[in-house]
Amino acid sequence: MLASLPQQLVYGLALGSVYALIALGYSMVYGVLEFINFSHGEVFMVGAFTAFITLSGLSAIGGPASAGPVLLLAMLCCAMLGSGVLGVAVERFAYRPLRRSSRLAPLISAIGISLILQNLVMTLQVLFQKEARPQSVPAGRVITIGSWEFLGVRVGHTAVLVFLVSVILMSALTVLVSRTTLGRSMRAVAQDAEVAGLMGIDVSKVITRTFFIGSALAGAAGCLVALYYTQIDYLMGFSAGIKAFTAAVLGGIGNIKGAMAGGLVLGVTEAMAATLWSAAYKDLVAFVMLVAVLALRPAGLFGRKALERV
Repeated sequence: MLASLPQQLVYGLALGSVYALIALGYSMVYGVLEFINFSHGEVFMVGAFTAFITLSGLSAIGGPASAGPVLLLAMLCCAMLGSGVLGVAVERFAYRPLRRSSRLAPLISAIGISLILQNLVMTLQVLFQKEARPQSVPAGRVITIGSWEFLGVRVGHTAVLVFLVSVILMSALTVLVSRTTLGRSMRAVAQDAEVAGLMGIDVSKVITRTFFIGSALAGAAGCLVALYYTQIDYLMGFSAGIKAFTAAVLGGIGNIKGAMAGGLVLGVTEAMAATLWSAAYKDLVAFVMLVAVLALRPAGLFGRKALERV
């Protein structure tokens, strides 16, 4: 059991990096609007299906379009673009009209959008395939299925790909938020949207771009999960969304670096729990850890306690 812990650590880092990508969407939206977008898991699911359709279409064309690196780049771009556009549409039609309503209204709307997207994908599968069954993703067309051995640990090619792409995307987001005009605008809106508007910032445009970026990262996570697990279905967004929300709260909801760290911590914890106890208890251990962190530090591991207004 102890000998397998390093192997599980590799699995946990790959899984945790996916959780982190999805959790970033929760934290970014909460940072600018202060509500939880519970349809984010379904945006991730749509990204996975978009990547699968892109892979199937380019593989059918053949030639240079079916080369592994080309397929990977096309899958990531299409998944991120498709999920990003979907996120913008959801914000425009489901959340923007409720922006000045009570916080309960957009929450209910988010749950409704989640159910709509689930059933829409299921219906499309029934129309085109006669049944809504899980889809097998031929990941071998994109990356060689194999592994390297490092210090006695077998590191799969796909796990390395998932981790590296996730780190690149998270690093790019960090640079965008900290060093660009859009990033400064996002931080200003997150701090005080009304004052940011008075300073000449187009708050609606910043919110739209925030939804696009967060949803695009979820789409990238869907693409990576499709390649890693080689199977997708229309219900996959619910579980992944709940785990990513847990990671975001664990790190400190609204904190981008906290979402990254929370995802990695959650992924490694699940992997270790599956080794030390049983795979059946990995979800239980993760949520027990969440409850413990919130009991001891309600703002999360990296969040800051909000100041009470007098």
